[in-house]
Amino acid sequence: MKTIPSSDRIIPPKAHIFLEGPRSRSYEFKFAYRVFYEFIKGFRMLHFIDPCITVFGSARFKEDHPYYIAAREFGKRISDLGFTVMTGGGPGIMEAANRGAFENGGKSVGCNIQLPFEQKPNMFMNKWTTFEHFFVRKVMMVKYSYAFIIMPGGFGTLDEFFETLTLIQTKTITQFPIVLYGKDYHKELWEYIEYLAQEGTINREDISLVLLTDDINDAINHIRTYIRKNYKVKRRKRRWWLFEKK
Repeated sequence: MKTIPSSDRIIPPKAHIFLEGPRSRSYEFKFAYRVFYEFIKGFRMLHFIDPCITVFGSARFKEDHPYYIAAREFGKRISDLGFTVMTGGGPGIMEAANRGAFENGGKSVGCNIQLPFEQKPNMFMNKWTTFEHFFVRKVMMVKYSYAFIIMPGGFGTLDEFFETLTLIQTKTITQFPIVLYGKDYHKELWEYIEYLAQEGTINREDISLVLLTDDINDAINHIRTYIRKNYKVKRRKRRWWLFEKK
């Protein structure tokens, strides 16, 4: 296990500036530069990571919770497929998925986020980086993954679920498999998605983009079948003249 640097630990709340309207040009330039730097930092860290499967889920479940135990098994099974487990890098479901891969000798990475509460890097990652902005972090968690497992969670998890689903629905990214795990937990959510189809605000076939299941074997087989059918994974070569970080 790794020691978490003090710079990655819990931080004080930010000043509320995003809804204050336009600011000085120098401030906006510095903000844009910080965002650009975050993207470059993420690209460099993840460029040579093997293809990933991202697991989303709540930071609040403890290790004796059934969803934590299931996420830990998902991490193990993903590593058995030869994929890197990617999470948001924090506690709860994220820790469990990272832990399953880490303890199985697989690769485990995280895209952590600076928050004034709850979020700090877990101890079961080979590599991680900490982002200031949620939107940069979400790009990284989608860009390098070939499948997505949505475990039970709160606002953040649902945000990640619907954003990923929207990107696939609009063909902005490839139609990668999405697994929604936990039939009881997501019962009302699934009913609402069915209601959206009835009202015509989504197409009926959009529902088929998601596999709702309580069975880890079904989920892994669903992902394995899609990937074997559509992809042949090749390791990216390092080009020293571009100063790429391995």
